[in-house]
Amino acid sequence: MALINPNPQISKPTINRTKVADLVRELLIELGQDADSDGLRDTPRRVADYWHEFLCYQSGTMDTTFAHDGFYQSDQMIVVKGIEVWSLCEHHLLPFTCTVAIGYIPNGKVLGLSKFGRIAHYHAHSLQIQERLTSDIADSIGGYTNSPDVGVYVEGVHLCMSMRGIKSPATMITQVLRGAFIEDSATRNEFLSLVKGG
Repeated sequence: MALINPNPQISKPTINRTKVADLVRELLIELGQDADSDGLRDTPRRVADYWHEFLCYQSGTMDTTFAHDGFYQSDQMIVVKGIEVWSLCEHHLLPFTCTVAIGYIPNGKVLGLSKFGRIAHYHAHSLQIQERLTSDIADSIGGYTNSPDVGVYVEGVHLCMSMRGIKSPATMITQVLRGAFIEDSATRNEFLSLVKGG
């Protein structure tokens, strides 16, 4: 069983929770808060635990790829949509949420269904931007399935836009299309129709 390592450039950090808790306490004090109040006394520890849980996230194993057995034809498109993930904007450290749709055409093996979610969550659990998140997911799907034909479509809502700055909610759409998904208009249109449909 191989642990997910979809992108060797991405490594999960080691978090010193004691140091992070100390820094959060110092931040609260600098923000004019009483860090020893009943409501805030345990906040530094909770925040440190959260950062550890989020950034050190382990998505599990990638042991369920199945060899091509003749049932999965090379022209069969596989689409998984409605994958919900949370990430953190690397510019403001504010959350954003994305709905992810993934499609590919098998090339020798197929990916176990739960692995789509695992891959999406693996890349979302970091300081991210939506554009890179979309590309990272596409890289991993192509790598694990050995398929050049991959499409990833992501809709995101970013708190860094809706609660600060312009303070206007909006949906950001990013997509990465590779192989037949970009070269063949029928394949592209079928994928986009499936992911945008109800």
